[in-house]
Amino acid sequence: MSTFSCIRRTLSASVLVLGALSMHAHAALKPGDAAPAFTTPAALAGKSFNFDISAALKKGPVVLYFFPKAFTQGCTLEAHAFAEATPQFNQLGATVVGISHDDIDTLKKFSTEACRDQFAVASDPDAKTIRAYDATHAARPNMADRISYVIGQDGKVVFTHEGSDPTAHVEKTLAAVKTLGGKAR
Repeated sequence: MSTFSCIRRTLSASVLVLGALSMHAHAALKPGDAAPAFTTPAALAGKSFNFDISAALKKGPVVLYFFPKAFTQGCTLEAHAFAEATPQFNQLGATVVGISHDDIDTLKKFSTEACRDQFAVASDPDAKTIRAYDATHAARPNMADRISYVIGQDGKVVFTHEGSDPTAHVEKTLAAVKTLGGKAR
């Protein structure tokens, strides 16, 4: 194989890798951006209800985390970590809610088994909220990617975190909520 062919293959591979990385990058909402309002079916402790972010924000900040699919390894790990940290979020006046493309019946079960009855998970079957928050998975447009937001009571994004490490979302959003100076309930 000629040197030119090797260079061309290396460049082609580099372009593909960079392209794949850029596909994963979102135009995520940034701190200071208005958080889109939404109401969607949700489940807590196996029971369904309508989650309204505007109503939740009246009580305090909201940690809104998007996850790809219930009962997958990373999503279950993330739910367990958020469940363990929910008492700390609650002490700071924050509400935690996860959101995915899963149907409400799946999330009823997930809210009990993975979320351990600690926080709500919301269903976005049409991916409207997922798109509104720029949380669309690059390879699967109707699914959410792993992205978390902390939204202040004023309805503005305070913090954004994107990444594949599920436990980092919990650690980083908790740290962001702490900086808001929320009062213990």
